[in-house]
Amino acid sequence: MDPVALAAQRAAFTGFGRGGSRSAGGYAQMVRALDGWLALSLPRAADVAMLPALVGAAVEADDWAEIERRLASMESERVVETGSLLGLALAVAGATAAPDQPWSVHCEALALPRDGRAPVVVDLTSLWAGPLAGGLLAAAGCRVLKVESVARPDGARRGPAGFFDQLNGHKERISLDLPAAPAVERLQELIAGADLVLEASRPRVMEQWGISATEVVAGGTAWVSITGHGRSGRHTNRIAFGDDAAVSGGLVVPGDPPMFVGDAIADPIAGLAAASVASHLLAEGRAALVDVSLAGTSAWVAVHGGAPIDRPVVHSDGCWQVELTGGPVPVRPPAVPDEVTACPVATK
Repeated sequence: MDPVALAAQRAAFTGFGRGGSRSAGGYAQMVRALDGWLALSLPRAADVAMLPALVGAAVEADDWAEIERRLASMESERVVETGSLLGLALAVAGATAAPDQPWSVHCEALALPRDGRAPVVVDLTSLWAGPLAGGLLAAAGCRVLKVESVARPDGARRGPAGFFDQLNGHKERISLDLPAAPAVERLQELIAGADLVLEASRPRVMEQWGISATEVVAGGTAWVSITGHGRSGRHTNRIAFGDDAAVSGGLVVPGDPPMFVGDAIADPIAGLAAASVASHLLAEGRAALVDVSLAGTSAWVAVHGGAPIDRPVVHSDGCWQVELTGGPVPVRPPAVPDEVTACPVATK
């Protein structure tokens, strides 16, 4: 596998490029809190409508200058706590500690015997991380069943068709009228006949359908859960997307403000990790409940994945600039000796 190419898959289809303190996709940006930097993702109109509630004031949701001013007076943990209650995806830069390995195992059991047949994987995921993991398992010879809700199909269908097909083209596709009772029963049947389940919903979703991951594992089926910030602890049901989760894991270009690394980079990282641990479980005949979190895998890569990330600034025309997709953008100098000045334009 070429992990760098996988990390750039979506950008290759969309034409996304570096946006500095705004994400490549344009839906997330760095905002300053009283005690540090936050990444705030607003991919849905409903998210933008929640901004007045986030800052606790009757301000216009599109008055970004006032929103930023109020956020700058609030402690970052308070912003995250409030945002989580509102269903917003936001994270403090570097808040997630690096785990010893990119996933955590919650329980284990003996796997069901396969009698020489190809492993059956039920893929309940959407968007990027989970579908990437399922696509890699399909390419490796697994029979992957992609299950979608009729009412809420995979959100990646709204993006480039080529990207969706690249992730899901080798899977068998099943549509179910979830959460109707007959559809839930059919889903339970599919899971009962699977060797491994890929899932990326918050734990309470499956519980509402009467499906227990621990019971599925006890019955001999492996379960790989892709979460934003983990299946356990106070962040169990917290929302995350690839950009804010990466920032939580410390995958940022340092600076004032920090800059995003890649395009929703936590998604392909978590997808690779999920495919890796899933392939080990299937090869070793183990059933386990494994948690692969976007923020945790990003934190692991930030520590173990290579050299420190340097801010790509250059000294040109008597001032400091950073090269972005749209051309050079002036920035404050990392140091200001007498002969070097900031560019005579607005800085970022």
